[in-house]
Amino acid sequence: MHEDSNYLIPWNPDEHEIHTTEILVLGSGIAGLFAAINLSDRFNVTVLTKKNIMAGNTEHAQGGIAVALNQDDSPEFHFGDTIKAGAGLCNLEAVRILAEKGPECVEQLIKLGAQFDKLENSLDFTREAAHSKSRVLHAKGDATGGEIERTLVAKVRDSNISVCENYFVIDLLKNKQNRVCGVLVYNENKLKLEIWLAKAVILATGGLGQLYKYTTNPPVTTGDGLAAAYRAGAELMDMEFIQFHPTALLLPGAPSFLISEAARGEGAKLLNAKGERFMHNIPGQELAPRDIVAREIWAQMKEGTVYLDVSCLGQDKVQKRFPGIYKTCLEYGIDISKSPVPVGPATHFLMGGVKVNIDGETNLVGLYACGECACNGVHGANRLASNSLLDGLVFASIVAEKIKENPGSLPKKSDLKFSSNLDFSNEKNNSVDIKSIKEELRQIMWDKAGIIRDRSGLLQAKTELTNYIQRFSPGLNTAELELGNMLTLGLLIVKSALAREESRGGHYRSDFPLTDRKWQKHSVIKKGDTRVRYVSI
Repeated sequence: MHEDSNYLIPWNPDEHEIHTTEILVLGSGIAGLFAAINLSDRFNVTVLTKKNIMAGNTEHAQGGIAVALNQDDSPEFHFGDTIKAGAGLCNLEAVRILAEKGPECVEQLIKLGAQFDKLENSLDFTREAAHSKSRVLHAKGDATGGEIERTLVAKVRDSNISVCENYFVIDLLKNKQNRVCGVLVYNENKLKLEIWLAKAVILATGGLGQLYKYTTNPPVTTGDGLAAAYRAGAELMDMEFIQFHPTALLLPGAPSFLISEAARGEGAKLLNAKGERFMHNIPGQELAPRDIVAREIWAQMKEGTVYLDVSCLGQDKVQKRFPGIYKTCLEYGIDISKSPVPVGPATHFLMGGVKVNIDGETNLVGLYACGECACNGVHGANRLASNSLLDGLVFASIVAEKIKENPGSLPKKSDLKFSSNLDFSNEKNNSVDIKSIKEELRQIMWDKAGIIRDRSGLLQAKTELTNYIQRFSPGLNTAELELGNMLTLGLLIVKSALAREESRGGHYRSDFPLTDRKWQKHSVIKKGDTRVRYVSI
């Protein structure tokens, strides 16, 4: 593999089946499906998704969706809370749009059939960390994402939108005018490469949680869309800002199952190994911003296990408000209505992503991005709890409106920019243990580019990842394609974290522990750049 290759694997338009559609949406989470729905009245829309339509992060979202619809709330309050959590890096225009357009998008979702929990026939709003108001809607207690995803999938199934499952997006393709006009994909159903051409391509491929040893994200989150965009020449922004959720289940043999922030919003307390509270002297206590709570837990874990005590809520409320969490923990022998549950931080969300403007446009004509894979600065250096689902709705709807203004023209095979002299000089090394390298990569990222970072560890990580990249070339199977993308993105995160010599939000440097005003700017990295550059907020 080459660090700055244009493509992950060789391809030739004369050798692959070619399909066309007007609008191509990559990803089937909240952002991808909402964009598709909002475009389907005007265009022929095709959604390509890596596994089954509900395999992404949206289905796993527990806590809820933040929106200023409560009587004592307003978009202005929501705006202020988001800015405060973002640690000085929020794009004020993006936050304003999120807060003000959020209510109409959620109301559209409700009209589509989403059933949020109610209290006495009114929407039941709860409060989560760093929110000044109760503004978080939830569904079936702790299954909000699942309810939203099922609603959107039902609408898609009842429309003219085409959905192709088990399609792995490998690379973005351009025409001779350098406009993104399609994708190279691996059809896992037929085990062959295909080319899909479209007037416009929407990247909604989600995050990259699987780069880290401990993550709340599902197995599909290997950052494939992000890596493809980078290879195509898209700018990536704020890649050093990774959010580590403070409370994931921490038991031997158990997955890093998310213990929702809403539990602390309802009154659950964090306890150290001695059974003592340790957040009581921290501003905001258990409801401080996620980056602060995660680091406090991390520090306490040096002395022993940290626990979340939900039992104070009472058995009835625990089972009603958190049925999924209750059931999962019970499977591992813990009744959270009676006993504290061991927890620890886990990788949860990428604040960075493909750099986009307010309309979701990238620096590549024809390519749009929304959802977690996109970065317009709305979350700053630390995302406010339950803003991610709202982000997906709001900016997907804006992308749809922008494409309607100027969708472009349908490309032809002859339009494709292709050179038969693609440089793939690295021979595939059949002796490479893919599973082993992936595990080592995830350990490197967790240890050296995780919650606490420093120059020494980041330099070691940079050397180790570069060595893997130089000796590995992916073949045509999902595991190897994923690994190629993970190595690419891991190195970008490390480079961005090395360059930012301060601590801010989700990026904490023990050798630069203070926030520095001179670093109040966004990092930008692009293929071919010799160093990370910066743009003003």
